[in-house]
Amino acid sequence: MTHQIEHTVPTRGEKAPIGILFMAYGGPESLDDMAGYLADIRAGRVTPAAVLDEITNNYRLIGGKSPLPEFTRAQVDATMQQLESLGRPLKPYIGMRHWSPWIEDAVRDMLDDGIEQAVAIVLAPHFSTMSVEKYQKKIKAGLEMNHGHIDFAFINDYHTEEGYITALAERVVQGIESFPEAERGDVHVILSAHSLPVRIQREGDPYPDQLLESARLVAAKAGLKDEQWSWSYQSAGRSPEPWLGPQLDEHMHDLAAKGIKKVVSVPVGFVSDHVEILFDIDIAAQEVAQELGMTLVRPPALNTDPKFIGTLAKVIGSKVDELPAVSS
Repeated sequence: MTHQIEHTVPTRGEKAPIGILFMAYGGPESLDDMAGYLADIRAGRVTPAAVLDEITNNYRLIGGKSPLPEFTRAQVDATMQQLESLGRPLKPYIGMRHWSPWIEDAVRDMLDDGIEQAVAIVLAPHFSTMSVEKYQKKIKAGLEMNHGHIDFAFINDYHTEEGYITALAERVVQGIESFPEAERGDVHVILSAHSLPVRIQREGDPYPDQLLESARLVAAKAGLKDEQWSWSYQSAGRSPEPWLGPQLDEHMHDLAAKGIKKVVSVPVGFVSDHVEILFDIDIAAQEVAQELGMTLVRPPALNTDPKFIGTLAKVIGSKVDELPAVSS
């Protein structure tokens, strides 16, 4: 299912709107999509039957589909409502990296609509050559495939924006306050994000540093002392090369060995509910917590939190203001 956005071609003399391309990872909207979805992620390589069965079961446990497409549509709608105050004609588009609606198809729609200028934003606050840059390359591929040109302004990151940091800090506080008041001093907060291969550090990728910068800002905003929080990665891929760590489950074992029994998990690298939260934390990490005699609390994801939506509107609006005027 694609996001229903009406495409209109400007008439002669009418100024074309500025396109706003929102991009996200994508996710299967039914279990029947799973084989094709994994094939795209794996660049056409055959998915071993055991892996397909395991991941299909993971999605079955979270409702039989990814909620990411639905949350993405809701985030786009909420952001565009705030952007109406800019007073400039803007037109939203949604493109997914690994499933429908594809980024390349969104670019084709933009060209069909006569879009000449556009702002592109990935619904991921931290830049990496293995994530955000790949989305941007798909835009360029879409332009080449469709033999067209659009002046795109890219938003590379927004990991220190006040609204985003405040929204996460509020979740930290919410998680701590879910414990009885007498126990809150013993609660430890784990901030996390999706792991990437270790080699990105050798390549000078800013991803790890940006994540830790966000984490420190969130911890400070939430009033945490250094010993009250720690960092981990999660959801490492299945390739044989080493991935950034410590992984969440390993980190929980380390914390348990230090006598920590009350934990709040707040992922800072994900902006909506999907399998890396609903399964990797709510199911897999919860099982580890039970084995360790821990209580693990995971506050709600950002989704359409007004402060996060305000952040998206702010960074998009600022980028729109930087676009050069186009004569009608």
